[in-house]
Amino acid sequence: MKSSPIKLKQKLSPKASAAKKKRDLAAANKRAPLRNESQIARRAAIKAGRDISGMDHDHYTNTFVPSSKNRGGMNPNTKGTKNE
Repeated sequence: MKSSPIKLKQKLSPKASAAKKKRDLAAANKRAPLRNESQIARRAAIKAGRDISGMDHDHYTNTFVPSSKNRGGMNPNTKGTKNE
C-alpha cells in the first residue's frame, strides 16, 4: 500500500518528539561523510567537463552510474535500496 501524498505531522508526545528528533539527527549525521564524498566527486566531475546528469556517485565502485542502477545496489554483498 502506498503512503498518502499528503504529509501530516506525527502526533507525538513531547518526550517522544524529542527522542525522534535525536534519532533523526543521529541518522543524518551518520550519512554526512558519504554526502561529502559524493559532493566532492560531483564537483570535480563537473569541473572536468563530464556530463553526469541523471547519475549518482556510487561509493562502492567510486564512479558515477545511472541512478536506477545505483538504487539496485552495486555491491554484490548487499541487496540495495530497491529491494528493501
